[in-house]
Amino acid sequence: MSQPSQPQTPSAPPAALADAVTRVLPGARADLESLVRIPSIWADPAHAEDTRRSADAVAALARDAGAESVQVLSANGGAPAVVAHWPAPPGMPAVMLYAHHDVQPTGGDENWTSAPFEPTERDGRLYGRGAADDKAGVMTHLAVLRAYDGKPPVGVTLFIEGEEESGSPTLTALLAEHHELLAADVIVIADAGNPSVDVPALTTTLRGLVDVVVEVSMLESPVHSGIYGGPVGDALTALCRTLASLHDDKGEVAVPGLSTAVSDAPDFDEATFRADVGLLDGVELIGTGTIPERVTHKPAIAVLGIDAPRVEESSNVLLPRARAMVSMRLAPGEDAKAAQRALAEHLEAHVPWGAHVTTSSGAGIAEPFSLEATGPVYDAARRAFSSAYGAPSVEMGIGGSIPFIAEFARTFPGAAVLVTGVGDPASRWHGIDESLHLGMFGRGVLGEALLLAHLAG
Repeated sequence: MSQPSQPQTPSAPPAALADAVTRVLPGARADLESLVRIPSIWADPAHAEDTRRSADAVAALARDAGAESVQVLSANGGAPAVVAHWPAPPGMPAVMLYAHHDVQPTGGDENWTSAPFEPTERDGRLYGRGAADDKAGVMTHLAVLRAYDGKPPVGVTLFIEGEEESGSPTLTALLAEHHELLAADVIVIADAGNPSVDVPALTTTLRGLVDVVVEVSMLESPVHSGIYGGPVGDALTALCRTLASLHDDKGEVAVPGLSTAVSDAPDFDEATFRADVGLLDGVELIGTGTIPERVTHKPAIAVLGIDAPRVEESSNVLLPRARAMVSMRLAPGEDAKAAQRALAEHLEAHVPWGAHVTTSSGAGIAEPFSLEATGPVYDAARRAFSSAYGAPSVEMGIGGSIPFIAEFARTFPGAAVLVTGVGDPASRWHGIDESLHLGMFGRGVLGEALLLAHLAG
């Protein structure tokens, strides 16, 4: 998180625009709650119809916000996306406002304090799956368009994707098929966050993502652990030893040849960070460097799943084979395919006891992303969000991956890409008890409304 290139003194937003935003916020919150009630988990085929219902709901909201045209589109059997258009006044730039309406699975409804698809307010936060990621982004854009009574000062194309949480597999085809419809001078992506609820940020770096599936085999079939155990090992133990090689004793990623970067962001308060994460008492942080460096500028590896018998279904046999999904986040500047090869080669080289090993690419791959936030569009964004929040805007990195951002940059090379959002460290995106800070939501809407005004100016 680096300071902007020019000093900022936040100015008060125009009273008329601030009043207009205040006027539309209650309705925007109500519509956000309605969207949260739709379990649009596109990654789960059981919720495909819910995702279509979510797209139709967003399309209806866009029509109500004065869109000249609204379409629900898909490509190659992908999820439904909503594209709506507000024409540009003469001489004004075209701005794409992006968010996504699909959400992550809940991780078990029984683990939530309140039902994940029944939005619930507690202590100024709205809890529910998608309340922050990213139906808040959807409603940020729509609230801004309502504040302008459906007549924004610039041309607007609202693009609400439906499969971001699945890695945007058909986005490339969708952008190619509808290139002219989606072309813009500025792309505003409301799918990121801020360092706190009171400090706005432009996201300038994102880590990449690769997955590798590793399978270890040792026997043709299960054999009795009492008769053969001792001289004969089992595949699950061999797999565990292989996975243990991915980190050194300090928790640093041990795969050789990976890129790392440094961050000039001030370090986080560890106690606050631990509380936001929900880390159990006595559990140590892993790795080295500042927390921002570990979260945004260094690789990270996690084992996402293992195929092996459930404890309740286990028996006294030596397992012939076992496999795991290994996920690795990549530092800015890394090449995703090269890093995926390095991970696979490391796993293959560290399987013990001569066990057979195969590796294959998982479904997820995303290039890391970085940008230089310089020029008049970024200066306008800093002024807008600083004014809305009453605090200077900062630049920050995010440890997560948003694959489509690089795709937008490739498809529309002349467009300035702004990555914003209304998440904060307590939002718990993808986790249990995801939530949105309602005060920050209002500031985010005002900031985007001011941004459109500045771009028109």
